[in-house]
Amino acid sequence: MSIHANPTTPFAGQRPGTSGLRKKVTEFQQPGYLENFVEAIFLTLGEGPGRTLVVGGDGRYFNREAIQIILRMAAAHGIARCLVGRGGILSTPAVSCVIRKHAAFGGIVLSASHNPGGPDGDFGIKYNIENGGPAPEKITEAIFANTQAVTTYRISDAGPVDLDRLGRTHLENMVVEVIDPVADYSELMARLFDFEAIRALFARGFRMRFDAMHAVSGPYAKAIIEGKLGAPSGTVVNCDPLEDFGGGHPDPNPVNAADLITHMNGPDAPDFGAASDGDGDRNMIVGRGLAVTPSDSLAIIAANATVAPGYAKGISGIARSMPTSQAADRVAESMGISCFETPTGWKYFGNLMDANLVTLCGEESYGTGSHHIREKDGLWAVLFWLNLLAVRGKSVNEIVREHWARFGRNYYSRHDYEAVDAASADALMAALREKLPDLAGRTLGSFRVAEADDFVYNDPVDGSVATRQGIRIIMADGSRIVFRLSGTGTEGATIRLYLERYEADPARHALDTQQALSELIAIADSVAQLRQRTGRAHPSVIT
Repeated sequence: MSIHANPTTPFAGQRPGTSGLRKKVTEFQQPGYLENFVEAIFLTLGEGPGRTLVVGGDGRYFNREAIQIILRMAAAHGIARCLVGRGGILSTPAVSCVIRKHAAFGGIVLSASHNPGGPDGDFGIKYNIENGGPAPEKITEAIFANTQAVTTYRISDAGPVDLDRLGRTHLENMVVEVIDPVADYSELMARLFDFEAIRALFARGFRMRFDAMHAVSGPYAKAIIEGKLGAPSGTVVNCDPLEDFGGGHPDPNPVNAADLITHMNGPDAPDFGAASDGDGDRNMIVGRGLAVTPSDSLAIIAANATVAPGYAKGISGIARSMPTSQAADRVAESMGISCFETPTGWKYFGNLMDANLVTLCGEESYGTGSHHIREKDGLWAVLFWLNLLAVRGKSVNEIVREHWARFGRNYYSRHDYEAVDAASADALMAALREKLPDLAGRTLGSFRVAEADDFVYNDPVDGSVATRQGIRIIMADGSRIVFRLSGTGTEGATIRLYLERYEADPARHALDTQQALSELIAIADSVAQLRQRTGRAHPSVIT
């Protein structure tokens, strides 16, 4: 074995987005493309003795090949120890858990999250820092700068590591330890939740359907829900991670998890339904005939936090991404705790959790989590709901409707315009920004605009400032229209439109969501000229 410094030239466009670098698989397969980005990570981090690195991914196409390259490059850069999940598998929440438990200096996560997989699908890579969370912008920008200046990458010529056998081996002077991908994570969940109460729930005949969507959460859900909690075999479906996610789109929402919705709407529906995404950090909660919005799920978890042993002493605060509905704000106000509004991207929650300012966090894109790790955590949210159902002895629907009766209902929806021409999307956002100064005080339909801005976040912990984080049109009654360009796609641009209207009257809590938001939808189209500028009569996806 020997280490080589291979000459290379920079690739354009390797700036990490909301959560790492995401491109088509074919781009990552270009000679030197992945190597350049990994070299940029190591150049940014610098050298240091005795460092432990965690590596794993969601099992999508190119995952195994990428891990072998990363291991050989880690050995060439003096990493002392590398923990890698068996089969190359580690969910994103599990990576965060392993980093924190083993005091690693960071981890490399291979995933494009909820994006499609397969040879023609998407691939992604991101770096997580020592707290287990996504690298902050100062690090990702430094990585990008290094991708534009790299001239060589260092790599060992060693042969491949057997990723399917637990145990230790050596690669150059680096110890490679292949670990059980579920063990550390499962141990942590057992400390947070009342597994005995959940086991008793299943023993009473409680029925559940967990759709792993042929993605990484399958082995975790199988081991915990069926293994440790005693749910009947077959409770977890589509549980084997596949390189192309079985040809599906591993995004847990009512559109892409349509099979789960069909089961939950059927005459013999189980008591509880749930799904997770490609890398295991997102979740969808479903009752009989009712898909719970992520915003409501966060608010309900916060309002009932003390049912779970890990949160029995209460919570210090809540954080939500700006586009997420204000349902959690109402819970925080009732509890006398803070609710922070951050830009989209889990990295913004890390500072708040490290400073003990918040316990629970959530994003509208089916992401929920807590300070147990520094990533959103799909299975964690499902286990919390199971704990809640076991303790309260009520159905999902009863819990949701009781929550609305107490706090009011925030009607909420997201409309995605996917794969829009990037220039057209940028022009739409630029035109909206030009209109902002004239919108405040105007009457739009039956609404009066109280405020219109481009969201700016001032981090209360480190003082950093994040600008241009989404255009908000806030009505006097608290209703909101939000426009934002997504940073998670790999094709064209995705325009996300978020709509929210609060309803206090319980007699009006059973309206169809799109009907309740219909006037705001029309206003958003008129103000932004959505149909005209995108060429789309309808959104690609409504959730």
